[in-house]
Amino acid sequence: MTESGLDLGLSDPTRAGVYFVTSDDLDSLGMAARDAGLQVRRIDLAGCDDKPTLLLRIATALDFPGTFGRNWDALSDNLRDLEWMPGDGYALLFDQAGELRDAEEADFDTLLDILDEASMDWTARALPFWAFLALPQSAFDEMDAAAEKSN
Repeated sequence: MTESGLDLGLSDPTRAGVYFVTSDDLDSLGMAARDAGLQVRRIDLAGCDDKPTLLLRIATALDFPGTFGRNWDALSDNLRDLEWMPGDGYALLFDQAGELRDAEEADFDTLLDILDEASMDWTARALPFWAFLALPQSAFDEMDAAAEKSN
């Protein structure tokens, strides 16, 4: 049992990846991730509706070096090399991610790809890298409806 009482298996790199959650889940996930020995960073995306703002918010939350290039390649590189933030793994909690998803779907999809690639890279090094993106409940309702249509 962990200090918070939650053991979600967050220390297992083979289970790590990119997941959609609701904002209500972020506090519990943050506690469980800290209990698992992970470096936890919360990234507030409220009002974030473009790539420059997104990259700035991530760079600020993760304390990227001043040389951060503020482009997709630089984001990918920095997420794969977190030497300034050593830990037994990483958990990024993206609050209000639905705003970016609604405003810039292509940028949102690129972010998901980069997070997924970073997670696979860290898994190959036997360290978990989790990204939890909080979407509104309506997004889950839409996904459920789409899944039902396809069945």
